[in-house]
Amino acid sequence: MNTPRFTTVGIVGTGAMGRGIAQIAAQAGSTVLLFDTQADAVAKAQAALGTQWDKLVEKGRMTADAAAAQKARLQPAATLADLAACDLIVEAIVERLDVKKSLFGELEGIVPAGTVLATNTSSLSVTAIAACLKHPQRFAGYHFFNPVPLMKVVEVIAGLKTDAAVCQALAQYARNMGHTPVQAGDTPGFIVNHAGRGYGTEALRIVSEGVADFATIDRILKDQVGFRLGPFELFDLTALDVSHPVMESIYRQYYDEPRYRPSVITAQRLAGGVVGKKVGEGFYKYEDGAAQVAAEPPVPLFDELPPVWVSTRAARRAELYQLLKDLGAKIETGQSPSPQALTLVAPLGFDITTVAVVERLDPARTVGIDMLVDDKATKRRVLATNPATRADMRDAAHALFARDGKAVSVIRDSGGFVTQRVVATIVNIAADICQQRVCSPQDLETAVTLGLGYPLGPLAMGDRYGPANVLEVLFNLQTVYGDPRYRPSPWLRRRGAIGLSLLHEEA
Repeated sequence: MNTPRFTTVGIVGTGAMGRGIAQIAAQAGSTVLLFDTQADAVAKAQAALGTQWDKLVEKGRMTADAAAAQKARLQPAATLADLAACDLIVEAIVERLDVKKSLFGELEGIVPAGTVLATNTSSLSVTAIAACLKHPQRFAGYHFFNPVPLMKVVEVIAGLKTDAAVCQALAQYARNMGHTPVQAGDTPGFIVNHAGRGYGTEALRIVSEGVADFATIDRILKDQVGFRLGPFELFDLTALDVSHPVMESIYRQYYDEPRYRPSVITAQRLAGGVVGKKVGEGFYKYEDGAAQVAAEPPVPLFDELPPVWVSTRAARRAELYQLLKDLGAKIETGQSPSPQALTLVAPLGFDITTVAVVERLDPARTVGIDMLVDDKATKRRVLATNPATRADMRDAAHALFARDGKAVSVIRDSGGFVTQRVVATIVNIAADICQQRVCSPQDLETAVTLGLGYPLGPLAMGDRYGPANVLEVLFNLQTVYGDPRYRPSPWLRRRGAIGLSLLHEEA
């Protein structure tokens, strides 16, 4: 079919998503027809958008003439039949396959052959919605994110029978609206919701093992990696009545793939109505909109710290030695630690117990430190004990690594600490998205940085910490937990094995 021009756009559904799409379409110069089955919803949506534009005028971010022109381009549609003249119709209604199929079946009998039909679904199959259509080649997914004017990415999804020209036209229209389009295959979660599975689900697994509490995990991932929100802050912001069903949907659509396994923790909290900030309580309690977070434990006080011995197999061993020197530690350099020494290990993926047993160290004096991230690049150090670690050795390690004022978190034993587990899971899922050809590596990075706000795209994150290191973490996590969740993606395994960037795409 010919590449269409979208001068008149119909929006079905006037919720936050529909209003947001209408706003940017009108700002791009299109005439926008708004339709909703609720009689007064369109008028309310027009009024809300008009108020937004008026505020932009007051702030000097839009001229009065531009606001008036956009209001004039926003018009009500009393019936679906009023959308007959549209070049593009975007649906933004309830996430139910039967309802969407019924809508598009009705629209197909109203609009001419050149009209493009698009769904804003976030979790349903584009191909399944189009199955009811006589002309599925003109149908595509057009997935925006809330709030639409601020979230500058849109996923353009081709169903099995979608004409390539339709996706090209939708991508160009997204650019006209000031957004960045990414092309996605019609797979569960598309790009952003698929790539985002690792951050929250792995954090939930860590909590479920009693490794650390919600606030500690949030602090670690913000301070060590640079995430703007910790996973539990993010759950509270999006609310579990939104995020938990998405977790379950993607898990089930992938036929119970272990990498996407949800958690009983969020299921229980959702059942109890403790869903997040909007109800005043989620993983945190909120007063006047502010999360109530307990203070961190104080740094233990010591008159004299024990000497320190470092495992010969420690990650970043030379850097760890230099850090200990800078902190003024008494360092032992013998082949084995003395009976009074604090024994430091720095594994990738393994837990402290396993390392102590394999290296024949006294577990009572063994403490682990996470050295995946360069110490100079992190705002927090993370230590881990094993079940036999003595309290005095735990506290001595805490006091030593806090000597220069840097924050220290002490967690219980865990394969891969916190950062290693979460980063490796994020990178592995992203690598498998590329392996499945859901999208290009470049579109994956763009979608995740714009759609999820990660400090780096997941493939760039893997490159920063080293594909070989991420592979080692995953292999060792598999050994510790025996869970196929941690099996490395072939994309990651092959590139890590031959020293290629994870962003490298085969010719």
